[in-house]
Amino acid sequence: MGGLLEQRYRVDAVLARGGMSTVYRGRDTRLDRDVAIKVMDPHLTADPAFVARFEREARAAAQLHHPAVVSVHDQGVDGDQVYLVMELIDGGNLRDLLNQRGKLAPAVALSILGPVLSALGAAHRAGLVHRDVKPENVLIGPGGQVKVADFGLARAIGGNGVTSDSEILGTVAYLSPEQVETGTADARSDVYSAGIVLYEMLAGQAPYRGETPISVAYQHVNSDVPSVADVPLALDTLVRKATRRDPVLRPANADAFLAELERVGTELGLTPQPVPVPGSAPENDRTVIMRPVPVAVGATPPSAAELTRPVVPKPPLHSAMTTVSTGPATPPPGIPASATRTMQRPEQPRRRPAQKRKSEAEKLEEERKRRKRLYTIWGAVAGVVVVAVGLFTWYVSANRYTEMPSVVGQSEQNAQVLLSQADLTGLVEKVPSNDVPNGTVISADPGPGAELRKNQQVKLVVSRGKPVVPFITAGTDEAVATKEIQAAGLKVTKDASKDAFHDTVPIGKVVGIDPRPGTALNLDSPVTLIMSKGPPPRLPVPNVTGKTKTEADAELQRAGLEPVDAGGDEAPENGNSRVVRTDPPAGTVLDPTQNKKVTVFYQNNSEVEVPDVSRKKVREAKEELERAGLKVKVEFNKSGNATVVNQSIPPRTRVRRGTEITIVGL
Repeated sequence: MGGLLEQRYRVDAVLARGGMSTVYRGRDTRLDRDVAIKVMDPHLTADPAFVARFEREARAAAQLHHPAVVSVHDQGVDGDQVYLVMELIDGGNLRDLLNQRGKLAPAVALSILGPVLSALGAAHRAGLVHRDVKPENVLIGPGGQVKVADFGLARAIGGNGVTSDSEILGTVAYLSPEQVETGTADARSDVYSAGIVLYEMLAGQAPYRGETPISVAYQHVNSDVPSVADVPLALDTLVRKATRRDPVLRPANADAFLAELERVGTELGLTPQPVPVPGSAPENDRTVIMRPVPVAVGATPPSAAELTRPVVPKPPLHSAMTTVSTGPATPPPGIPASATRTMQRPEQPRRRPAQKRKSEAEKLEEERKRRKRLYTIWGAVAGVVVVAVGLFTWYVSANRYTEMPSVVGQSEQNAQVLLSQADLTGLVEKVPSNDVPNGTVISADPGPGAELRKNQQVKLVVSRGKPVVPFITAGTDEAVATKEIQAAGLKVTKDASKDAFHDTVPIGKVVGIDPRPGTALNLDSPVTLIMSKGPPPRLPVPNVTGKTKTEADAELQRAGLEPVDAGGDEAPENGNSRVVRTDPPAGTVLDPTQNKKVTVFYQNNSEVEVPDVSRKKVREAKEELERAGLKVKVEFNKSGNATVVNQSIPPRTRVRRGTEITIVGL
């Protein structure tokens, strides 16, 4: 403590310890600012390949500038110390907050995850993947500011080939299935880990637990993340979508996850909440256990040093018979010397009296009795051993095993209580069902009455009610949408007549579904994918003036338009009727998604009355004469604003439809 790294960074108090590094509060003496210094463990820095990888990842992380990312100021090597200098965040991390409060309210959970996804989104856009999103790497500073730390370190440590049980156990709860199986990670892997963090904030615990990292990793690969109890369906659906085992079914990156998070928050009316700052966790003090030393009454009490002095074992006691005196012993006080000499005089051995020899019959009888005694003794010993083993086996079995209760038909909450009372843990999988009410247990594995080890996990299949049409984002691939709908328990269909043009969604991508998202259906009910036909074509109206009805209809249909005959006097008499105008007029560009119909006006061979267009504007006179079925020729001043001073055929004269009339403009 108090030393300098590279004669610049003063190392002060320890902030946190981990299996791979220690974080200290420090001081940049050159820029006179407080910093956090992460010093990597010596067993990592002994590998030159790790040091090079660490420097490369640290430089990449330093390029990432975002308000929700812990800034990397510097990295370096001082002797055998490899360190990283970062922005100092006074406060705590999300793990501290979860330890203090348990599960968080949905609004608070979304307020924390929003900045996390924003930071990850900036990294994904820069081509970086975090690889180790977990509560310990989500820091909460003064005022509830949320920041993400340790970009790139997971890749540097993971590539070193060094493992730590504590580090793996702390991280494996958030690893995506592809990271467990192949070690690969991309933006969707960070989405999975962020989804697990969201689950833990809402449920108060991680979805998978086990005695070893391998058992937890196995569940990530082989089990779907269970539903979160007591949260709105839209939020539970979002968690399950972010934690799909198939990466294709997850949001493509953190930005896409953030967009769906904001949509769900708006849909549920969850407004941003202040993020609580966790209190500083006290360091674990080392406790010295002192053995009590007996003290005589009236004696001086032993000092602390004496109390903690190690106890020296007493030497083994030897029998007095092993000690041989080589000289005259001094008599104890009160005992005469003569008595001592008497005690030292060797005792003469006594002769045994002669014994009567036994006959062969007596010897055989004694041998028989001796064997009988031995058989009795060994039989009793064997019986005691058998009884002891039986009692021990019964005791061990009675304390290690339990019986599976009957939970089918119970609510999920009641089933968990019954399992807890039987010292078992329930792993919930929610599936759709037409008949079983939402939240009711459909089946359990193993079944009721099975003998299980205590604390063993059992699988509960819980109904989530009828399948609900999932939300599909416009522009989603057909394969992804199909998997999402099938995962909800529904069947995918297509109907070309429902496909639609779209200005931004490319051809072949999904633009919508029918029925709409959120609709409850029976299992295997069809859901139609509405596919994009690309941007709508722009259809100009061709000029068909003067053509017969047959010719005009054919040309309009080739242009993708629908000809409609006018009514009244301008309706066609037969296929040879001539077109005089269209509505919309020739040259107008139509949007086929809005309207493809073109009304066609015709002139017939019947007579019409010439209207009076004197003193009208040339433009107005021309339109009136053409509506009457006459052809118009303008002379002198052809401007549309000129005034008509003469017309070649007098007003109210009846002429054949299509007759040409000349008007003079001035």
